[in-house]
Amino acid sequence: MTISMKPEIQIDSNFYRVLDIRILTDSTFVLKLPKSRFKFEAGQHISLSIKDDYQSREYSIYSAEEEDNLEILVKEVEGGYFSPKLKHLKKGDLVEIHGPFGKFGLDKKRRDTHKHVFIASGTGIAPFHSIIKSNPELDYQLIHGVRFVNEAYEKHEYHEDKLVLCASRDDSGDFKGRVTDYLKQTEFEKDTSFYLCGNSDMIFDAMEILKEKGFERDNVNVEVYF
Repeated sequence: MTISMKPEIQIDSNFYRVLDIRILTDSTFVLKLPKSRFKFEAGQHISLSIKDDYQSREYSIYSAEEEDNLEILVKEVEGGYFSPKLKHLKKGDLVEIHGPFGKFGLDKKRRDTHKHVFIASGTGIAPFHSIIKSNPELDYQLIHGVRFVNEAYEKHEYHEDKLVLCASRDDSGDFKGRVTDYLKQTEFEKDTSFYLCGNSDMIFDAMEILKEKGFERDNVNVEVYF
């Protein structure tokens, strides 16, 4: 009698075998892993390392809470040590995950009473992708700052009328300029919760702009990438 065995995808509680790498641009990709019994809240992040490698990095979770797989969005850093190694992983290679970590996520007390405005630069869109996909009925607007329109990672995943693409070096976005330029020119409803994720310069500038518009600090949730 022949017994057919399913290929092992997880060898212990922290190690996972790569299922796929989905290429989005020349430098950006999505790493897909089995979710198994891993539980998280949209907006949280993980610590990721490659088996037998001494370094690790933190990444926001890209996938929704109820999806069958766990995904992270990664931008390859030119000349970097870790992200190029991730990009060259193959199906079946082992990575180690710890977490989830962090309290960044949807303000649940205001979930149904406020509009939720997500402001991201680059791959800072990752936790917002998770939050939006985990809460399909949410009243939201996503403002994404990129250099070029092809960096609007998987924009088909969002309602077209709820996404504002701010492209600083491209005329084909929804707004020509930086996220902060768009914020200065835009009025927001009083009952709005803001969420900022991306590089520190964008976040600090955006917080100052929102403050000048009359929004208090408890209306603004922050996750700084670098």
